[in-house]
Amino acid sequence: MHGHGHEESTGSLDQAVSAFRAGEPVLVHDADDREGETDLLYPAAAVTPAAVARLRNDCGGLLFVALTAAVADRFDLPFLHEAVDHPANDHSDLGYDAHPSFSLTVNHRDGFTGVTDDDRALTIRRLGEVSGDESYDVGAFASEFRTPGHVHLLRASPGLLDDRRGHTELGLVLAREAGVAPAVAGCEMLDDVTGGALSTADARAYARRHDLPFVEGAALVRALD
Repeated sequence: MHGHGHEESTGSLDQAVSAFRAGEPVLVHDADDREGETDLLYPAAAVTPAAVARLRNDCGGLLFVALTAAVADRFDLPFLHEAVDHPANDHSDLGYDAHPSFSLTVNHRDGFTGVTDDDRALTIRRLGEVSGDESYDVGAFASEFRTPGHVHLLRASPGLLDDRRGHTELGLVLAREAGVAPAVAGCEMLDDVTGGALSTADARAYARRHDLPFVEGAALVRALD
């Protein structure tokens, strides 16, 4: 039984890597002892307006783009909790994570309000495209994007899964294994009935219904760490 489970996780991991390579979405469950949430993740460069519509309709959480520490440094993106001086900026009571990944929020300058599916897809897709360009620096970033905006940027820990095992790091490890740009778009899956996180069983059912890979964060950690 244990062997079968390992084969299943290896199979779903292979499917997840192949899907990401093809620009298709993957469901990633972090861990029940962490957030206990499943996120729907895309390679950022592959995000279309239809993908944004799916993320807001089928998921409902926060739509974000996760970037590796190296990319975030090149764009000079801070951790927001290090940049904001305000008494509410205190995370000591956070049970699962005292170091939030939040960085700036951005809009692409060619959008209008920044919040439409077209505008957010443009912002996200360009973030994906420029994340892989070593010559693209903070000056180029500032000429193309403005802050604040409607897309939340997340900074991954430098060592990815060695440092932290959030969806930010899990998604970027998946991107690395797939050989796509180091930028991942995603959103937490919520339950319209309970108002809480979508249960793992329901997230697996969604994956089956839409023929999408579902991968456990623990399987990613075991296979790729």
